[in-house]
Amino acid sequence: MTPKILVLAGSIKAASVNVKLANVAQLVLAQLGADVTRISLIDYPLPLVDEDLKSLEGIPQNAMKLGRLIASHDGVFLASPEYNASIPPLLKNAIDWVSLIKADNSKPFAPWQGRYIALGAASPGKLGGMRSLNHLRSVMMAVGTQIVTEQCSVGGAGSAFDDDGRLTDERTEGMLNKTCKSLVDHCKRHAIHSR
Repeated sequence: MTPKILVLAGSIKAASVNVKLANVAQLVLAQLGADVTRISLIDYPLPLVDEDLKSLEGIPQNAMKLGRLIASHDGVFLASPEYNASIPPLLKNAIDWVSLIKADNSKPFAPWQGRYIALGAASPGKLGGMRSLNHLRSVMMAVGTQIVTEQCSVGGAGSAFDDDGRLTDERTEGMLNKTCKSLVDHCKRHAIHSR
């Protein structure tokens, strides 16, 4: 069984270190035998979550597209920047919109429910985005996902990647490899048990 894994970064900045982390995770997951889909949130622009807007117009089309894509995968790798010791608004808004989806073509639909999630963060600071990962872990549990224990935190991220976009620190690379392997293993086990 080949697990399907979605990879995305919580940043759309061209030079984002979290985009670089998501790119490396994509390679590692593919090497581990996963069928990987890499997306950017720039392709899914969304208004700020607004219950009045939802009541008037329903779930935005881009949130539905993103929700269907998430639901078509066994797992998701999220690479999150840290904004003021927490989750960046772009990522939080996307997570929240998808969590508000309750139906698709009149059938019950909860895209996040049961997905396996692996978390990573890259930051110029020494903590490597750890504070954002703590918040993100809580949020992803609240929306019904299963988060793998292992996670990857890249400190000093401005110099953590080489010219080819690979991680230069062996310890950090090992952390990413363990995180990706755990995600793949969990997705495979789930598929076997759900047959």
